[in-house]
Amino acid sequence: MNVGVLLRIALRALAVNKLRSALTMLGIVIGVGAVIVMIAVGAGAQQRVEEQIRALGSNLLLVMSGATTAGGVRLGFGSNFTLSEDDAAAINREIPEAIAAPALRGSAQIVWGNTNWSTQIYGVTPEYLEARQWPLAAGRGFEPAEMSGAGKVCLIGATVAKQLFGEADPLEQVIRIRRVPFTVVGLLETKGQSLMGTDQDDLVLMPITTARTRVLGSTNVARQRAVGTIWVKVADGLDTREVEQQVRALLRQRHRLQAGADDDFSLRNLQEVMAAQEASSRVLALLLAAVASVSLLVGGIGIMNIMLVSVTERTREIGLRMAVGARTRDILGQFLVEAVTLSLIGGLIGVALGVGGAYAIATFFGWRVLLSPAAVALAVGFAFVIGVFFGFYPARKAARLNPVEALRFE
Repeated sequence: MNVGVLLRIALRALAVNKLRSALTMLGIVIGVGAVIVMIAVGAGAQQRVEEQIRALGSNLLLVMSGATTAGGVRLGFGSNFTLSEDDAAAINREIPEAIAAPALRGSAQIVWGNTNWSTQIYGVTPEYLEARQWPLAAGRGFEPAEMSGAGKVCLIGATVAKQLFGEADPLEQVIRIRRVPFTVVGLLETKGQSLMGTDQDDLVLMPITTARTRVLGSTNVARQRAVGTIWVKVADGLDTREVEQQVRALLRQRHRLQAGADDDFSLRNLQEVMAAQEASSRVLALLLAAVASVSLLVGGIGIMNIMLVSVTERTREIGLRMAVGARTRDILGQFLVEAVTLSLIGGLIGVALGVGGAYAIATFFGWRVLLSPAAVALAVGFAFVIGVFFGFYPARKAARLNPVEALRFE
């Protein structure tokens, strides 16, 4: 008996009890749909993390100034300026595998016409954009004369441009930062949110000399050429941990720290943070898929139970088929095809519901979802395996019935 004949017999048998067949398929429908939705949500979350990692930049080390204590209160890293531009210059000079970009950070209210916006102000060097892998969407960068002469020019992020200028072109516009006029010479590409959820586009960049002398710095900070952070980009293909050790050793030497003394700075390897975030998102995606797969198992058990009931109800039919020449493998194939047909029909309906559910989540809740053909194929394949696995025992039981006893069954 070929597969086509078995399939027609299976469809006729399932059509006899439409409601029971539909309820039997319900577990598979829910299971496949849940698997597709959970995989889509998990993959979307993982893609979002990857985008944030790319936006932050790759192979980065972040060196922050040390902590200070005032009145018995520890103020945390960055509160005491223990780093300087000279430290960044030394890293660039002594460690050719790295690009060091010092930065001085603060906040201020910026004004253009009758609009204003509070944002972060960064005093940087030209290496900052290279270290952060941050291209310009329009305009130009800082010129050497502007860097050495504390030029009153700035680059702005996409958020600042939107909040301050709306649809107007921000280039060559004059804004005021703490009553100092600055000309906008460049617009930064959109970066999006950081791993910590902060808006990376809500900032203004200016030459570090300008920030120190005109906007953010004090007399002491200006005299020491102090900075709050140094971004260090490691060349591609190199081990960031090895460069991290070199940077730490160089800074300890420059700061004259004795062996065994604590660092007066904080050094963080952002690649390790990124790797941990990626691993967490992968685990989340797998966990969601595993939880959804439980409903597939429940659906498979439902198929097995219904098929066992079907074998009991159709015992006389099985005996009659055997009496007219049906072989054991024909009976086995008949009931196995019925189970697989139930599972596959439910799987296809589940695929439709899963895809629709994923798009509904994306539309109404604004979550990132990522549907892949591989995930859909995996869910359908899993449904097929469930049908074979849970349908085999009832089919085997039907095939091993004694024809005589089956014909006598009431």
